[in-house]
Amino acid sequence: MVALTPEILLHAYASGVFPMAKGRDDRNLFWVDPEVRGILPLEKFHVSQRLARKIRSNTFDVRVSTAFQEVMERCAEPRDDADSTWINDEIISLYCGLNKTGAAQSIECWQDGKLVGGLYGVALGAAFFGESMFSRATDASKVALVYLVARLKFGHYQLLDIQFVTDHLSRFGATGIPRTEYRWRLEEAVQRKADFLRLPQGTLSRRVLEIAGG
Repeated sequence: MVALTPEILLHAYASGVFPMAKGRDDRNLFWVDPEVRGILPLEKFHVSQRLARKIRSNTFDVRVSTAFQEVMERCAEPRDDADSTWINDEIISLYCGLNKTGAAQSIECWQDGKLVGGLYGVALGAAFFGESMFSRATDASKVALVYLVARLKFGHYQLLDIQFVTDHLSRFGATGIPRTEYRWRLEEAVQRKADFLRLPQGTLSRRVLEIAGG
């Protein structure tokens, strides 16, 4: 892959593919186009009672894109359930470039002035492509996901792409669909307008749960 730019990256997302690296120190990227694509249907999103109580407790200060690169760096750190990461320095640079244009956003959970969880992804039309999440405090990434879904619903998004279905995301209603079905859903979503920033920062947790479906 040569001279990949944020603009080319957006065109790739619009066509249904996304880049990955084989490891943190691997300087090469490759395109991924899964036969079965993971999505999280916004209308079927489920928040457990336990997680809803956690959100109402306001354990975290939830912010939007105040530390985008730091979120990516945390997502790129080694995990207990994986030998390495697919996020290398070039990916971090490319997505930070998208963030500067508003095409990539992060949801962040802060506690006592420290970033303890969050996620990031790409916004294009009425589609949002969730890339990765991390958690350094119990339920932090889950809370970030609920706030993301509330923001997407309120902003009139149609598609939340999660790339692959995991056990973690299955608890929220994630499912896999064939590539052909994903492509027509994607084509429809990217042609529509949505507003990621329509839901104000500092929205009450009660209102977030109402919108997300908790």
